[in-house]
Amino acid sequence: MREPRVRATVIAAARALAERTGLEILDVRAEDAGIELTLHAEEATAVGFAAELRRITNAWHHARSGESLWPGRTDRDGDLRDDDADDASF
Repeated sequence: MREPRVRATVIAAARALAERTGLEILDVRAEDAGIELTLHAEEATAVGFAAELRRITNAWHHARSGESLWPGRTDRDGDLRDDDADDASF
């Protein structure tokens, strides 16, 4: 997320996802290595939110650059591949 456009897009995607799902983002911090969000939600909801944000931003980045945005192997839609489910890092 070193590129300003990539960082801005990931933050915008997080805000849009929160709006679509009715969640409130309390804090957003983005750095080269990733994004940190504080949500007004239960932990399980926050984990699901993070997984969906990872999926949609990986798909966008892969379509744009041919590479994954986040660590771990993903398919072209940004979904984690089954063979890497145990090794996924977030």
